[in-house]
Amino acid sequence: MGGARTGRDGGPDVAVQLNPYLTFRDTAEEAMTYYRSVFGGELTISRFAEYGASEDPAEAEKVMHASLTTEHGLVLMASDTPGAMDLTPGDNVSLSVGGDDEALLRGWWERLCDGGAVTMPLERPPWGGLFGMCTDRFGMHWMVSIEDAGAPGG
Repeated sequence: MGGARTGRDGGPDVAVQLNPYLTFRDTAEEAMTYYRSVFGGELTISRFAEYGASEDPAEAEKVMHASLTTEHGLVLMASDTPGAMDLTPGDNVSLSVGGDDEALLRGWWERLCDGGAVTMPLERPPWGGLFGMCTDRFGMHWMVSIEDAGAPGG
């Protein structure tokens, strides 16, 4: 096994992260505001309109992506599910893995898709990088996000 990467502060230099991703029907902002009141931290919210990603004008201000980062290292992500997509309570949690190590993350993507189903191909989204969603052969929902190495935060 190789050694762990070390950051400038002596802590781990995180190349990839695994986070829970919660999906809601029109209540993502309310839920994430509540979770911020529980865990503290910084909440950022992006809306479908910011990326021209809403086919329904009534959904333009819904949450496309929210991220809550706490001082204790918890990162919780969420979004609203557009009305045209299915959402089953109890089945609305995905695992999101992301980072800037494209070779590593593409390999994971390929293995997660093997025997499973691709629900959104690994392609370039409006916000940059690469993003895809799949359900593995055990029924677990995955999101894979590969940051552009030269992009801010990447």
